[in-house]
Amino acid sequence: MSVLPTVERPAHVPEALVHDFDFFRPGPEGSDPFRAWATLHGLPPLVWTPRNGGHWIVTRGEDVPRILSDWERFSSSRAFIGMVERPKAVPLEYDPPEHAALRKLLVPAFTPKAVKRWSEEAERLTIELIEGFRANGRCEFMADFAMHLPMIIFMMMVDLPLEHREKLTRWVSTGLRSTDEAARIDARANLNAYIADLVDTRTATPGDDLLSQAIHADLGQGQPMSRIQAMGLASGLLGGGLDTVAATMGWMALHLAENPEQRRALAAEPKRIPKAIEELMRRYSIANIARVVRDDMEYEGAPLKAGEQVLLSACIHGLDARSFACPMDVDFARRDSYKHSTLSHGIHRCIGAPLAAQEMKIFLEQWLARIPDYEVDPANPPVMATGIVHGLTRLGLRWKTA
Repeated sequence: MSVLPTVERPAHVPEALVHDFDFFRPGPEGSDPFRAWATLHGLPPLVWTPRNGGHWIVTRGEDVPRILSDWERFSSSRAFIGMVERPKAVPLEYDPPEHAALRKLLVPAFTPKAVKRWSEEAERLTIELIEGFRANGRCEFMADFAMHLPMIIFMMMVDLPLEHREKLTRWVSTGLRSTDEAARIDARANLNAYIADLVDTRTATPGDDLLSQAIHADLGQGQPMSRIQAMGLASGLLGGGLDTVAATMGWMALHLAENPEQRRALAAEPKRIPKAIEELMRRYSIANIARVVRDDMEYEGAPLKAGEQVLLSACIHGLDARSFACPMDVDFARRDSYKHSTLSHGIHRCIGAPLAAQEMKIFLEQWLARIPDYEVDPANPPVMATGIVHGLTRLGLRWKTA
């Protein structure tokens, strides 16, 4: 079943700017998505692909933060390609002036006091998880750790039953990365039904959780959030809370498994971890986000028409030699790592960034203190997948035990 088919080149798109690139399948199945995306750097600044309904792709690093920050010319109203039949994510797919009021609803969840509370919970949970498998000498990192830590914290924030975690993460991951369009539709339908029931329940019987508070907040002039906006908020929270931090942790764990000198340096000097996190997020920038052209224009030689989507991969920025020197190399002494696009830019910079940074810091500190030497398990090699988010579906690790 094809929802977003391959389409013919529109008349206004020059043939020279057509490049057949499917971001759900940028390379051979299971191959490194970052290296596949990096092959686009030699192309014109924008190219048009007939895949997934037809859309533009930015190929030059400097244009990623530029376009992400330019909401006046590039709207966030459809921030994803390949996700269908869903409410608009709140506040991710709203532009000013609506955006500010919707984003403000989430601020109380990410104040320094709130981040401290959840960071303490994350540290307790991190230690518990690691100690649960450390004596085994091996683990499947995604299933045994990454799919637990950030997701459990998020589910506690929105007061969701922890027993729902497995199905929710399966639906979210399938919707973000599956190359089977029918599977993506089915996962989205299941998630939408869950969200609708959740919103109706929290509207009728609110609690003290983030979602309940947002649903019943005043957007201005006594206006509460609409049901469709509430569903969009729940959708956005689930997508961000159940996948992105886990995916980033997976790439970090893999890199350090394959680079023992850097791993041992961080284990010996934990104070270097915060800067290392910025560099690892630059090298392994995971999000593929879209913008909508507001009005007909020419941008860097590309004739853009109103309503067309432009796909911006955060890794196009992080891996461009014109933006970062020797971009494929991880250098913990790099001075400009923080300029990466992993957390977006402008008004849509990730509101949960402070908590995400704490979760990643706690993960590396506690893991390296307990398992400083580990490697990829040759009997359980990494399985990579991509789509709206670059991720690992499996990462086997092993280490020696006393």
